[in-house]
Amino acid sequence: MDFQSAVFDLDGTLLNSMDVWEKIDAQFLFKRGLPVPPNYVTEICARSFEEAAQYTIELFGLSESVDAIIEEWNRMAAYEYKNNVGLMPYTLEYLTKLREAHVKLAVATGLPEELYKPCLLHNGIYNMFDALCSTDQVEHGKEYPDIFLFAADVLQVAPSKCIVFEDVLPAVKSAKQAGMIVYGVYDKYSAHHQTEITALADGYLLDFQSAPLPHREVLR
Repeated sequence: MDFQSAVFDLDGTLLNSMDVWEKIDAQFLFKRGLPVPPNYVTEICARSFEEAAQYTIELFGLSESVDAIIEEWNRMAAYEYKNNVGLMPYTLEYLTKLREAHVKLAVATGLPEELYKPCLLHNGIYNMFDALCSTDQVEHGKEYPDIFLFAADVLQVAPSKCIVFEDVLPAVKSAKQAGMIVYGVYDKYSAHHQTEITALADGYLLDFQSAPLPHREVLR
């Protein structure tokens, strides 16, 4: 497979963090006397924080502001990401292999820097990336290709030479729209979309043990 850069989602892809968000969502809604709808986590995980907050306000008819909700989410998540969120299986091994092959690495996440940076530092992989990109830096969340095109631009690699790893269907669709090679990654919260993801993506992984490497070492 011919690629010069690899672009990774964080939640549910590199980071074993989706249970953290289920916990945060449950606590957030419980304080307001609201149940967690069955597809709520899935619906918001491809959105930017701003879009997820707006969706939550509209879904439940909340009177709170987007900024207030984001601040509360960040406060609840900060401790967990800094101290308790670990890596998905074989993540470090795969990133190391890519670095040895001189593949440029990027993060493309819906998380704000104040959450992902302490987590990546805690897990010892922060300095492995050439670019750290968040949907906070672009106009739309991952249901649009903005973040993937932004990452390719920062890396100075053509989109067609980028491989993207994503766990949710809207982001897989967007990365394909950006003209990139796309691999779906198993996540229990997106398991109901596995058939669609597999049909759309260029490959599908249960973990990074069998993740692809470039055919030859990339020259920088």
